This record gives sequence, structure tokens and C-alpha cells, in this order.
Amino acid sequence: MDVKDRACIDECPVDCIYEGERSLYIHPDECVDCGACEPVCPVEAIYYEDDLPAEWQDYYTANVEFFDDLGSPGGAAKIGVIPKDHPLVAALPPQGEGH
Repeated sequence: MDVKDRACIDECPVDCIYEGERSLYIHPDECVDCGACEPVCPVEAIYYEDDLPAEWQDYYTANVEFFDDLGSPGGAAKIGVIPKDHPLVAALPPQGEGH
């Protein structure tokens, strides 16, 4: 949250990482599980689903639910920043440096 380093976006070959107001979201149906984004994430927030620590499960669910209304646009670059976040993310206090 609140650390939107875009290195993962630059590495993604299928443009499936979408930007909300406070977080980045990986589209579960557009992602090809190549893993290119994982090593460049500065906050180690990207996991393969089978490797997800139990304490991060709510964030995985929020990531999936973020796309319920959005559907599958077929590429993040063409739609730009989405002016919302999942309610779980929106309710969190500010995170990251300076907060």
C-alpha cells in the first residue's frame, strides 16, 4: 500500500498489473504466472498463489475482488490509473515512508 514502485509493471510482459489509488493489483485472469514481477518488487508483495503466506490471504482476496466490477480490460496501460481501491486497502491507514 502506498508504495507504488512501478518496476513490476515495467517487467510484466502481458501488462496485467493495474494501478489503483493506493495499490497495484495483478489481474488473476490476465497474469501468465511468468514470475518476472516478483524479484523486482521492492516490498516483496508478490507471491505465487501456492506460496502465499497465510497472513496475506486477505490481500489476495482483495486483489481478486478488485476486478469484480472492472472485468478483464485486456491491459493496464490503456486504461491508466483506476480511481478506486478495494475497500480493505482504502480503509488502511497511510503506509510507507513519511507516514
